[in-house]
Amino acid sequence: MSSSKEYLNYVLEQLSGLNGISYRSMMGEYIIYYRGKIIGGIYDDRLLVKPVNAAVMLMPDARMDVPYEGAKEMLLVDETDNSEFLTQLFETMYDELPVRRRK
Repeated sequence: MSSSKEYLNYVLEQLSGLNGISYRSMMGEYIIYYRGKIIGGIYDDRLLVKPVNAAVMLMPDARMDVPYEGAKEMLLVDETDNSEFLTQLFETMYDELPVRRRK
């Protein structure tokens, strides 16, 4: 199943208070970047983020889920309607995210 452009736009609107949010479409899903680092993505109309310590601390009860078959587990973000929480989550996670490798 693919993610809808409407859900992507909804999440981007929730993150509109952050500078440096971008995305890339990949096989019907969307990879989300924050200031050049991959923070997670939208898979089957679900926002999933990398399970770095900061994210786990902010969402201790979050469910782990796979974005697609064969992928590593990620944290499912349930609070997509809370823009303040999403902003805090992304800002807190940033320092723990690896630098994006260029091909």
